[in-house]
Amino acid sequence: MKHYDIILVGAGACGVFLSYELVKRGIKASVLMIDKGADLEERVCPIKAGKTKTCIRCTPCHIMNGYGGAGTLSDGKYNITTKFGGDLHKYVGTDYAMELMHYVDDVLCSMGGAEAKLYSTGDTMLKTVALRNNLHLLDAQVRHLGTDRNVRILANIREYTRGKVDMRIGTTVDSVEKQGDKFLIATDAGEEFSCSDLVLATGRSGSKWISEICSQFHIKSLSNRVDIGVRVELPAAVFKHITDEVYESKLVYKTDKYNDVVRTFCMNPYGEVVAENTNGIVTVNGHSYADPALQTENTNFALLVSNQFTEPFRDSNEYGESIARLSNMLGGGVLLQRFGDLVKGRRSSSRRMEKCFTRPTLQAMPGDLSLVIPKRQLDGIIEMIYALDKIAPGTANEDTLLYGVEVKFYNSKVEVDKNLETKVKGLYVLGDGSGVTHSLSQASASGVHAARILLKKYNQ
Repeated sequence: MKHYDIILVGAGACGVFLSYELVKRGIKASVLMIDKGADLEERVCPIKAGKTKTCIRCTPCHIMNGYGGAGTLSDGKYNITTKFGGDLHKYVGTDYAMELMHYVDDVLCSMGGAEAKLYSTGDTMLKTVALRNNLHLLDAQVRHLGTDRNVRILANIREYTRGKVDMRIGTTVDSVEKQGDKFLIATDAGEEFSCSDLVLATGRSGSKWISEICSQFHIKSLSNRVDIGVRVELPAAVFKHITDEVYESKLVYKTDKYNDVVRTFCMNPYGEVVAENTNGIVTVNGHSYADPALQTENTNFALLVSNQFTEPFRDSNEYGESIARLSNMLGGGVLLQRFGDLVKGRRSSSRRMEKCFTRPTLQAMPGDLSLVIPKRQLDGIIEMIYALDKIAPGTANEDTLLYGVEVKFYNSKVEVDKNLETKVKGLYVLGDGSGVTHSLSQASASGVHAARILLKKYNQ
């Protein structure tokens, strides 16, 4: 059994920045990183490679897992804000959380992202226009790297840490035990390791595994939220006046009918809609690119309805999964419907899609989302589309496309202290896997924060 001072499970945004910070500051400790996904250069979705037209449920999913995590093949948006994207500021303080996110931005720029524009919603008339139409624009700065540039930056960070942090890529951790002051780890490759400090940063795709570890060590966690919605796709010209100015507009709306909160999420100007596999369930997401040659004629974004559950119900993720499974059952994967068909109470068919002026960027099964998404959430989404149509005329066009379902699973919020350490000494849970963060910026920042805690211990 080989011993390491620090073992990091998860090579997502959090793990990448934790390893970077340890290497940059010359950690005087042995470090091992383990991830069940593929290495960076091997992460190619078969759909993107042209080997298949629909999701074939790769295990593990190349979009969701591997070096860089789910953020690698995303559109590379880093939102610098504490207004959304997690609660890191509640643990480390607002000023320090912002300092950490700006530091992450500096690293990204130094590794090849300096040409990417930093947008801001701070001084824009859009906020006023939104308020006049009962919409609220959240404040943030956003650096859009684009999927292509994002991959190159991660490759540079990977090379920077190569040889200084040991890696076990394509390796799953089967078990974690604690004996005395050491953690014992066994993998599916038959290897066994021990360590003094164990960092779990498995992201959203590792939510169930994190819950199992917390249960094993009697660490409290709370799961009571899931966001359910659709991915909207429309001609880029409809939102051009917004995306050209702020790029990522986080717009929030409170419905008249139910008083529910609906929000835009992950806006991708000139982007494409993609399918992703989370624990065997196919959901939908969106990407965009920095290279104009890779851009499309459409913009896509999610519309999500937040579902906050109270006692006695606790398994909010299972609720979201059940809705996604129903979509997979009816459509064999992702369902696609024209907005005009949805409001008229009819399914979209292949014949109707042939007449559609908006060309879909993801091949999906035409169908009826009202058979999948609960009425309350669907009513909220329709109401939000009409609200958006007031500030971006054309949003409520008949040929606006809706892909379903998009589900944002929130990991159980693990009980950790200001160092992101659990009550089990030496066991840290951070990033999106902890439920503390919900974004690339905050997940990366949490990795830097944990690295500095460990540096104080080993570099005294």
